Amino acid sequence: MKKFATFSCITMALLVSNFANSQQRKSANSKSFFEQIKTEKVISDSTIVWKNFGPGMSGYNEEFWTHPSDPKTMFMGPDMHVSYGTWDGAKSWHTLKDSDGRGFDMERVLDIVFSKQNPDFGVAIERRGVVYTSKDRGRNWHSIYQIPRIEGKHASNAHTKIAINPKNDDEWLIGAGDFWNIKDNHRSLANPHGALNDRASYGYILKTVDAGKTWSKIASDISKDLDVGRIIYHPTNPRTIFIATNYGFYTSTNGGLDWHASHEGLPSNLPRDLASYYDEKTGAFILYLVEQTMYSSNGNTVSSKGGVYKSTDYGKSWENITSNLTIDLTKINFSAEIDRYYKTIGFWFNLSKNEAKETYTNLPSEILPVFNRLVVNPINSDEIYVSFNKKHDFSFGAGDVWKTENGGASWFACARQGSYWLSEKDKAYWQGRNNPIGANVEFAHLQTYMDHEMERSGNRMMNINSLGEVFIGIDQQTLKSSDHGKTWQQIDDYETSVGSNKWIGRGGSNLPGRFMLLETGINERRLLASGEHGLWQTTDLEDWPDKQAVAVTQLDGQVQDYGGNHGQHSTATVAVHPKDPNTIYSLAWRQEHRGKFRRSKDAGKTWENIATIFDAANNSWEGLATQYSLTIDPENPENMYFCTVKSPISEVGSKAPKLTKGGYGFYRSFDGGYTWELNNTGFHKNASIRRVTMDPQNSNNLYAAVNDANGGLYSTTDKGSTWKKMTLPSEIKAVNSIFIDRHNGYFYIATGRRTGSYEEGGVWRSKNKGKKWQQLFKAPFVWQVESSPVKPELLVISVASQPISMADNFKNPGIYLSTDAGKNWNKINKGLGQPDKMVDVKPDPYNENVLWAAGWGSGWFITYLNESKGPWLNE
Repeated sequence: MKKFATFSCITMALLVSNFANSQQRKSANSKSFFEQIKTEKVISDSTIVWKNFGPGMSGYNEEFWTHPSDPKTMFMGPDMHVSYGTWDGAKSWHTLKDSDGRGFDMERVLDIVFSKQNPDFGVAIERRGVVYTSKDRGRNWHSIYQIPRIEGKHASNAHTKIAINPKNDDEWLIGAGDFWNIKDNHRSLANPHGALNDRASYGYILKTVDAGKTWSKIASDISKDLDVGRIIYHPTNPRTIFIATNYGFYTSTNGGLDWHASHEGLPSNLPRDLASYYDEKTGAFILYLVEQTMYSSNGNTVSSKGGVYKSTDYGKSWENITSNLTIDLTKINFSAEIDRYYKTIGFWFNLSKNEAKETYTNLPSEILPVFNRLVVNPINSDEIYVSFNKKHDFSFGAGDVWKTENGGASWFACARQGSYWLSEKDKAYWQGRNNPIGANVEFAHLQTYMDHEMERSGNRMMNINSLGEVFIGIDQQTLKSSDHGKTWQQIDDYETSVGSNKWIGRGGSNLPGRFMLLETGINERRLLASGEHGLWQTTDLEDWPDKQAVAVTQLDGQVQDYGGNHGQHSTATVAVHPKDPNTIYSLAWRQEHRGKFRRSKDAGKTWENIATIFDAANNSWEGLATQYSLTIDPENPENMYFCTVKSPISEVGSKAPKLTKGGYGFYRSFDGGYTWELNNTGFHKNASIRRVTMDPQNSNNLYAAVNDANGGLYSTTDKGSTWKKMTLPSEIKAVNSIFIDRHNGYFYIATGRRTGSYEEGGVWRSKNKGKKWQQLFKAPFVWQVESSPVKPELLVISVASQPISMADNFKNPGIYLSTDAGKNWNKINKGLGQPDKMVDVKPDPYNENVLWAAGWGSGWFITYLNESKGPWLNE
């Protein structure tokens, strides 16, 4: 991992000088700093680089791409609106976003393709229908076209797959549709062509012959609902093009002017995936296709057709190479798999799972799962992999990935994990199929969780590089096999030593970062709350060579998910007992232990729920009230406070559901958290209390930041019994956070709304407890401001983006730093995965040269100032 360069405070004069040196900012000298950041893109200080320390993926990876000729270059498209690339074979991952952009670029990328002629040239498309190109092997991307949106439809205009003409880098094809939206696009007997989604356009393929300057529509006469899954050019005759769509496999021999269905030998001509193999030496060209599995009633059981097919005559005819991909469910003693089978066929026949069980009482002895991914080794046409997504598609089947080594003569489950394979159940059956048994997948912090799971995830994405190395995504981990599927290892994190459970992220985090508690009563410990992956703490690096790295270990979450003992998955806020650092408290807003007040008395080794505060009439994985600002009175730790946010702005799934237990507003407890009272006396009706902070000089005094359109700043002098609205400058409509400097007593507030005006947002300071306010920073939507506990003149703020419809109103979201108490500001976004939505940013409480940050869906970050080289905890 690389070291971080020197930081020096940039004065306003130097910043303006830097602007003037850029041709894009010729008029910078005539503008004020805030006029510049409003209207022009300001480049971050290149000497300050944020390092994403993870933990790694910890979230779903929707897509994965390997460079066609450079096996060290790869890209991943996670589902939390981030995207990453590696150019060192997954030793490190780096954001593909423009750190100085508005945050909307390369957001949930749907496809990335590189030229066969020029390995540095690539084309990408993201979920809104924006097309990007790269000229440096994917390190930087530039938007070149916005596919027009349909009036009155979804703001996004998703398209599917890209292909670049192998002989002409100016010709590209982009398929319309939403083919790979696995959560929403399911096939059934009544709807074998799949579902349509408002976020996409259908019915054509876009073609450009001038590198994206102009576009035309081809393949528009197949179906108005055409959904394109793959596009493949013939490698030596690019006028021949092959497409897999929801209406079948089609071929064009004249560059896309005309299309012909080619399906001799295909049972249904409903492809789920398409791949090709080409041997440059022999000229052999083979197509491989996965058919949609079709189920049919067969008395009191079910039969199936589908599987894997290959064509050696350009798709004119197809040979069935499915062989033994079917499963004998009468030999499977695994109730979870049987349950998934009935769920699958129930959906297919439009029956409930129980109705399917009652209708089809006999399990089939030969049945196909629903496969939806296929890759072939580019250096061995006999090595083919297929997989299914059991969690999000309607499918079943033991194993996560299946493989053939003999061109389809026989298949076996090559990726195996979970309790079923670890227990070696049905050993005789699998040995009779010559199928290996036992688990062969290695996870990071998810290992305990996955070992006790019932293999319910299946595989989410799959790709293979020019060396034949295979990449898959099981649950929330990205995995690689370098030995042809014999074993699989995660490529998201490093472990400081084998078995330590201390993880150092490689930079590709998809974890929803939340609140960071940096002062925990133990100088070396920081507590990090996350969505979906619980509570973490920093830990020692052991003998790790890079002393600027950050190692973390999970305290509450998947490490405890086995048997009846489940950890807290989405930690909203955390606090430590002021007199006992081993006693930790937390709250969760969704998933396991949501709405519970949770306590550990042994520094996170074991946990108990001591109060149930919230509930709602929705599913357990859905959200309750978002909680924040868990605060404990240092003088009387029996007194505790927190708030629930009625108008969440930085949370994943920013909604405030209707509660069946509990409410929104200010909560307090006077018995150590066993009982809680909601008290909103003095707040206006429907007030959204986003943050609460305690006066460091008087624990009776609390302050609340209220972020609705009628919001403001409220105070109480009686521990929250009554609240009074404070006077603020008239332009302020909403206050998003309140911070009080413990050394000088200064108040700092962050203001603004997502759709508010530029004038109402910013950062304000009061030196006299709110009697008079001075604006230090202007921006329409600021989420947070904090000063350093070590150096009060050092301030950091998080500036969010506005909606994409207002993106031009403010061009510079991100994190800003001031080292002179707000007189001058420096944007420090370099390395951030989501500069437009950094949910927490804090100076380190012990080292003035260290800053911490958390991303909405990109984990945690650290950066070092002033040539700081570590050790980072107490330098």
